[in-house]
Amino acid sequence: MSWLDWLIVFILNGSVIAYGFYLARNTKTSSDWFLGGRSLPWWALGLSIFATSVDNADAVSLTGYAFNNGMHVITVFTMASVAGAVLASFVVVPVLYRGGFYTNAEYLETRYGKSLRTISALIQIQYRTTMLGLMIWSIFLMLQGILEITPVQSWAVIVLLVIFTAAYTTWGGLTSVVWTDALQSLIMMAAGITIFRAVWVASGGWAETVQKLSQSTDANGQPLINWLHIGQFQDSQATSPYLIVIGWTIIGLGYYTVNHTQTMRLMGARSEWDMKMATLFGCLLIMPIIIGTALMGVMGRVLVPEFTEHSSADQLFPYFANQYLAPGFKGLVVAGLLSAAISTFDSIGSALSALFTRDIYASWICTNQSEKHYLKVTRWATVGILMMGFLYIPFIARFDNMIKALQTLIPIFVTPLFTIYLVGVITRVPRQAGLLGLITGSLFGLLGFVDRELMDLTWVSPMLTEKWYAFPSSMIVTTLAMFAAVLRWGWLAKDDSTTQAEIGDSVESNWLAQSSLELRELKASAPSKPIPQYLNPNWYAIVLFAISCWIVFGFFW
Repeated sequence: MSWLDWLIVFILNGSVIAYGFYLARNTKTSSDWFLGGRSLPWWALGLSIFATSVDNADAVSLTGYAFNNGMHVITVFTMASVAGAVLASFVVVPVLYRGGFYTNAEYLETRYGKSLRTISALIQIQYRTTMLGLMIWSIFLMLQGILEITPVQSWAVIVLLVIFTAAYTTWGGLTSVVWTDALQSLIMMAAGITIFRAVWVASGGWAETVQKLSQSTDANGQPLINWLHIGQFQDSQATSPYLIVIGWTIIGLGYYTVNHTQTMRLMGARSEWDMKMATLFGCLLIMPIIIGTALMGVMGRVLVPEFTEHSSADQLFPYFANQYLAPGFKGLVVAGLLSAAISTFDSIGSALSALFTRDIYASWICTNQSEKHYLKVTRWATVGILMMGFLYIPFIARFDNMIKALQTLIPIFVTPLFTIYLVGVITRVPRQAGLLGLITGSLFGLLGFVDRELMDLTWVSPMLTEKWYAFPSSMIVTTLAMFAAVLRWGWLAKDDSTTQAEIGDSVESNWLAQSSLELRELKASAPSKPIPQYLNPNWYAIVLFAISCWIVFGFFW
């Protein structure tokens, strides 16, 4: 890169990090650190949701994934993302919000018991530190591909990036995270538009891309035009496109519930109206950026059809940056990728450290210390969480595309846990159903993982464990186990629900109880007058979901 590129990177990313430190000085209490004092407006949360959802791993891996598998990956960021965001902000998270919870795992204690709270925290830590590993690996590929520096220099840059991110996150908590995310999202959007335009021009635009794809086939004789059509593309197993869409939809639904990086933001909203509007705004921003990123992968079939013969498809994005960006613009794209990394680093670090401190450390290890002690533990836990991402690098590096690594891990624990949240909110299954469902679903997920990745279990039907079947099968198995508990223990009585207030009154006056009381006293902001119909989130949700369905089943089908 030129000196101008480096200057842009340092000015843009350095300014955001400095702003994070500036904001951190006002963080004093538990509610400030964990939930931003429940004062965050919808537009800032929406920008933060965008910045957290679209990370640098998405930019690098989505381009490569679409190069190899076509456009069906956009399902998880369009229709599935909208459905998951609406389910979370309209159905699941409001229950947690009104109950005065700090983490999504706390809800499971009131619904199913303390063991589920702890297991949920552990699963989420495993799930999201995997995502950290993906991000770290994608940064490494980007630094190697765009900056062309040595591996040692690349890892040194990554470690420094993690250290700076951890510093302002540990100090400021959610407030610093959300407001720096909002700024980083603007850099990310500018970078995404810049590189997409460059690739678009190089490919000749839409008409020429379609024409060239129509005239070519892949190594197996499949027309390349199928890469633009979700309903026509055939993978090596000839999987039904409807099954693929179902699998992506389940991933998207679970993302906003079994992911405290997002529920933490929603629970910090200043009102339920802000919560709902934030998710819709975030999804609206996510869709065009992700569609453009995936389209670059398909355009790669026109621009560099021989690419897979020479290197991993995950290196396609750095190739585009080097090949098509002029000085200055390359620096903007690198700054955008680093902003994407920082915004997700701080989000995952703050969310998972909250889970560790409240749902594991303060619940089991050290139950009666001061607020100052627990905030200190949370800050150190943030550093530890960020470092855990490096542990997944050897596993991720085995795959030719990072998304494939994530796909094979999600059905093990995450899908069963999402099912437990959903069934617990919408039905009155007994408290024992939670643990039974999670154990059954997780054992099923482990069986599938062994069959897919470690050894071929000939006695296991691929209809149960194959990648795309694993997602709906996991939900079905978990749900059946939960309803089997009804046969043994019966439905939960309507008057047999434990509230957060009752828990706070029934335990000794420790930090968990005191901080929960503090949060319940921190009333959410109520609108001073009735919200007019044109600001009703329900209408925006319907319109956005209709648009996302048209994108999947209409334009790209």
